[in-house]
Amino acid sequence: MENAITEVLAGRRVEAVSGGGRLDLRLAGGVTVRVAHEFRFAAPSFTAPEEVGHFFPALTVQPSPTLLALVGRSVETADITLAGGLELAFAGGGALSVPPHAQLAPWSVLAAGAVACAGLPGGEVRWTEPGAAWRREPGGA
Repeated sequence: MENAITEVLAGRRVEAVSGGGRLDLRLAGGVTVRVAHEFRFAAPSFTAPEEVGHFFPALTVQPSPTLLALVGRSVETADITLAGGLELAFAGGGALSVPPHAQLAPWSVLAAGAVACAGLPGGEVRWTEPGAAWRREPGGA
């Protein structure tokens, strides 16, 4: 089931990026990727080959200009790592990496206000039963 994350996220356009005590990436189709613990974001830079930011949502995230630049871009690839982390790559550049955590649930994917998939403490990944709330409609993004 872990490989289904590509089906759920790839091709969805980022509609909004918000911060605070977590990072929320609101995607087309009512899907949100929520990051509740540390993450890294690598993006192409004009002054260096790649700019990498390390963020800690528990300390309050202020979306950087590179994170805000994701609005309008689509998720190109989505993977759950063998250890239970989440990796997202975006069209036009940029990669978000959320490592697993021993004691916290560092990331989740929500649809219609309910958790569709989550990285749990210790690297376990849990899915809800697939349903219309998070599955892509034919031809939709």
